[in-house]
Amino acid sequence: MIPPIAARLGPHHDGSSLYVGDSTPRLGDRVPVRVRVPSGSGVDAVRIRAIRDAEPTLVQAKRDGGDDHEDWFTADVEVHNPDTRYRIQLDRGLQGYSWLNGTGEHYRDIPDAHDFRLTTHDPGPDWARDAVVYQVFPDRFARSGASRELPGWAVPAEWDDAVIHQGSQTPLQFFGGDLDGIRNKLSHLKSVGVTALYLTPIFPGGSNHRYNASSFAEVDPLLGGDAALARLARACHESGLHIVGDLTTNHSGDDHPWFELAKQGPDALERSFYYMDKNGDYISWLGVPSLPKFDLASQELRDRMFGTGDSVVSRWLRPPFDLDGWRIDVANMTGRQGEYDHGREVARLIRRTLDEVRPDSVLIAEYTSDFTADLDGAGWQGSMNYAGFAGPVWSWLQSAAHEKSVQGNPNRTARRSGQSTVATMREFAAAVPWKVAARHWNLASSHDTARIRTIAGTPEMVRVAAGLLFTYLGTPMVFAGDEIGLEGTNGEDSRRTMPWDRPEDWDQETLAVYRDLIAVRHAHPALRRGGLRWVVQTDDAIGYLRETADERILVVVARSRWQGALLPGGLVYQSAETLYGEVSLVVDGSGVLIPGEGPGVGIWRLT
Repeated sequence: MIPPIAARLGPHHDGSSLYVGDSTPRLGDRVPVRVRVPSGSGVDAVRIRAIRDAEPTLVQAKRDGGDDHEDWFTADVEVHNPDTRYRIQLDRGLQGYSWLNGTGEHYRDIPDAHDFRLTTHDPGPDWARDAVVYQVFPDRFARSGASRELPGWAVPAEWDDAVIHQGSQTPLQFFGGDLDGIRNKLSHLKSVGVTALYLTPIFPGGSNHRYNASSFAEVDPLLGGDAALARLARACHESGLHIVGDLTTNHSGDDHPWFELAKQGPDALERSFYYMDKNGDYISWLGVPSLPKFDLASQELRDRMFGTGDSVVSRWLRPPFDLDGWRIDVANMTGRQGEYDHGREVARLIRRTLDEVRPDSVLIAEYTSDFTADLDGAGWQGSMNYAGFAGPVWSWLQSAAHEKSVQGNPNRTARRSGQSTVATMREFAAAVPWKVAARHWNLASSHDTARIRTIAGTPEMVRVAAGLLFTYLGTPMVFAGDEIGLEGTNGEDSRRTMPWDRPEDWDQETLAVYRDLIAVRHAHPALRRGGLRWVVQTDDAIGYLRETADERILVVVARSRWQGALLPGGLVYQSAETLYGEVSLVVDGSGVLIPGEGPGVGIWRLT
């Protein structure tokens, strides 16, 4: 029998309230920064290395408490710059010093990229910290039964037809879901534990996905028009749900009135709205002719799209529509083309409008890859966390039967170890301010990827993915249908209809997993607002602590049976309460034994 791993808890700091006295200080404030260090670890002194006008300074930390197991140190860090970076220097006597940053402890000199950060930027609405977001692709969620005349582009389908996920008809297949259909199913969202509804685009466009908008001035009549959105938003708010829209600020459709005017000649005002090449031809997004790309250097376009007046962004935040924020499509490319880069400026301008028009609203950016250079908190509040959550979770749980990449890479996704998975998650979380990482939308699948059930292969592995989704740092986002085990081999195939009339096709065990895990999340503030301390990293199991001043919760997920782990006894003073899972911890004088069961999820409250 393989003995359990003896897990060692090292020095720790993160951006949660347990360690940082003020998460949104003003310039000139002095913020208490706390560090915990295991007793007997050989640390003689602790200093904070803070960056002041690009020059490092050292502040001595003072011991201010502890017990037989660990010591606490505190130092005040002056917020001299809007983005003040710092890391911890641990003096180890004759051994020299080590550095502690967002990726852990390092016995070498390191760059500043993963240093902790204090920023003066407001993090966004408080409700978003507690949210569970539910993504709906309107054409495929639910029909209201209303009869509407179809446009010429639409290829009608019966609700139970298979999705065409290859070929020219893929964006044209029309199932007829609408906003009143969604409104009629809000009780399902509430029963699962969802608190926010996110809709992919609702503006008219010549496709079922509507990312090729022909207008931003109205809701697609096929979805029920403006009145249907007002009814849905009102019903959401009356039910205690928030509602978030989806907007493309990167491009329009080629039948948009602005583009029609732009084509009339170089003297047209709207011609400046779009990028043109040296031959006078328009530039499209990724070479797709139907998606001409906006040139956001145009002040008139900026005013119309996201100004604080009657712009696209602001209009739909106001009554009677009352959206609670926006998810911005292809935010990484917005305002960027060749030598021109207005990306971060545009993000801040959109944020300014939200803050003025609807201060309690969210602004989430779509980045399918690295978002870290742009998310300082002054613009986008967070990102759809493909790079720092979905990608590493997919690579850890991917079934051998799933041969394809999940995001278009020519190579299949590699099945990686738990150590690699944790390293990726830590690096992406550490490269942005804590309060930004805490507002990312974590996801296990979306309308642009294969479904987690297809990637992971079995309900047991979906349960493991859900265990991470609802306990990790950030806001969980569920793609409609994941909770009942829908499958899909790619982003198009995943856009299957909800089988409302076929309850026998629902995976009731998976639905129970989602409901139970969401309920645990809602019941325990540490899972929504606590710090994050990694304690288990093996090939087949990973685990972390979520902690506040009042609560300590241990989460361990395993993709198969593993050797188990022995944690220091100082983590538990009285008992361990099982919050989720069938496995109990073994607590005695030698420590806390986590049995090596798997695949599965264990969540315990340590008291």
